[in-house]
Amino acid sequence: MASIVLRPIVESDLEGLKKLAASHSGGITSLPNEETFLEDRIHESIRSFDPTINKPGSEVYLFVLEDIEANELVGTSSILARIGGFDPFYSYEIKPERIQHEALGIDKEIEVLHLKMDHKGPSEIGSLLLNHDYRKAGLGRLLSLSRFLFVAMFPERFDERILAELRGYIDEHGRSPFWETVGRPFFEHDFYTADALSGLGNKEFIHDLMPTYPIYVDLLPLDVQAVIGRVHHNSEPALSLLYEEGFERTNEIDIFDAGPLVSVAVQDVRTVRECRQSEIGSLLAGVEESSECIVAKPTLDFRASYGAVEERDDGSVGIAKELAGLLEVKVGDNLAYVPTRKQEEAA
Repeated sequence: MASIVLRPIVESDLEGLKKLAASHSGGITSLPNEETFLEDRIHESIRSFDPTINKPGSEVYLFVLEDIEANELVGTSSILARIGGFDPFYSYEIKPERIQHEALGIDKEIEVLHLKMDHKGPSEIGSLLLNHDYRKAGLGRLLSLSRFLFVAMFPERFDERILAELRGYIDEHGRSPFWETVGRPFFEHDFYTADALSGLGNKEFIHDLMPTYPIYVDLLPLDVQAVIGRVHHNSEPALSLLYEEGFERTNEIDIFDAGPLVSVAVQDVRTVRECRQSEIGSLLAGVEESSECIVAKPTLDFRASYGAVEERDDGSVGIAKELAGLLEVKVGDNLAYVPTRKQEEAA
């Protein structure tokens, strides 16, 4: 734990990133196991940290979680500055439609799926992937929440809202009930093939093949209706964490597996709202663990880890020497930090 740090990805991380992508069962849409794509994504991320950028565009900020002692990448997470653009972001928007007939005493609302194309959407978090052997000691929380500290430090680089797209329900046979009924008749490929194509940036087939007419939910089989907006069991902890941070469900779902989309205003993200910045006043041999926070170097060469912070009356803070080494900071530098959980929960 003392050797774990989150940082921006660099060119030399390609082999480690390939290993991580290959380790994920079923793949991850935004991080497919394809070397050319991963290499391009690394270069895209490096360009995104250009200090001259002052508004959200097509930037992709890819972070890696590194075990320094083991010299191994053990996780990834990312932030897209803005979804949409040249390639639109597709979703199904669930809209209620009222039907009435006074003579028969019918007056009710039914849900209808409308295909939505967003060319200038909010920022999006994604690519959350953690080595199975490291799914302990809150490292998933560090991997996820550190991104919000980065957003808090550089708000001009991101939209006023943040979106997260969660993996939808997959049954015990590896099938997506929603895809089998709504997608496969048009695409004639299995869910994973279509998902992989989308992840590789091939969105033209969606425009050409996806049904453009509204879909009445009541016309779908009951087992398909039941999974609309239902999250994959592996994503339940991630969804719970996002709820803690202030995210709420939207009226949109993924077009492939009907997974939920959740969103929040940046200013309402718990980590953004509670983060603090102070100057490092001293480096200590140790700090009480009761004050543990997510601690970060608030610069474009961003680094974050778990650590304890000792707040001083003069407004400065003290941190352990080992943590300062991990974050590559020194006395006089600024430090960003936030409690790992809501302050009322920590009390």
